[in-house]
Amino acid sequence: MLLRGTHFATLARGALAAPLRLLLPPVCAGCRRQVSQPGSLCGSCWPKLRFLERPWCAVMGTPFAHEMGEGFLSAEAIADPPPFARARAAVAYSGVAGRMVQALKYADRTDLAPWMARWMVRAGAELVSDADVVTPVPLHWRRFFVRRFNQSAELARAVAAQTGKPFEPTAIRRVKVTRQQVGLGHDERRDNVRAAFRVPPGQEIRVRGRRVLLVDDVYTTGATVASATRALVKGGAIAVDVLTFARVLPSGVAPGDLRSGDFRADRPDPI
Repeated sequence: MLLRGTHFATLARGALAAPLRLLLPPVCAGCRRQVSQPGSLCGSCWPKLRFLERPWCAVMGTPFAHEMGEGFLSAEAIADPPPFARARAAVAYSGVAGRMVQALKYADRTDLAPWMARWMVRAGAELVSDADVVTPVPLHWRRFFVRRFNQSAELARAVAAQTGKPFEPTAIRRVKVTRQQVGLGHDERRDNVRAAFRVPPGQEIRVRGRRVLLVDDVYTTGATVASATRALVKGGAIAVDVLTFARVLPSGVAPGDLRSGDFRADRPDPI
């Protein structure tokens, strides 16, 4: 009886989705050409994605042009060790990836979050495996009121749903109104988000003694996730790993040297 009910529910969802797809056909997340599946990319945009692959820095996830040996660290990890344990990102922030982030963040394309999260889970498999809870970088309530949703929370929710990890969206709060980070230099970004986050009273139980997977949309200089990490550790987390959809590569790492999206163009999941 349960199988019949499940089968009926699947058929019902398919029947309801068909007219909607006729009225609102799925479009490419990069250029808005029509595609066969929601969340997928067209044949022109897919090869332009640059996936971050091994070999990479064991801490920062910055890709190396050549294998450097197990545990080898990048110059940035050595010169300015981060407060988080490890960081990983799915793709380099440029071109198509940038348009996907902008669509999710400013054009209400929350439908992209599950597909972006699949690539994140693939890139951060070891981080996800070790995580006890998944939490997003939060928005300040004033910005949330204007935007109506938090793009990082949508990605974190999808990551948690796909991996079966507990989702804790209220484990950390942004307590300081900050300027937009876009256009700020490295030191300005760090000053802007200093002491911007806090584990709220009564929420320590959600992170105390746990390894937290902190999710954001883009890693630029790392100032935001570093500030959030310090708050989580102060709240009792034993370690924090950072997982983002995209990464602004440091100077000296060219996106063109990375692996392109050589998977089937209309397939939303590259695994």
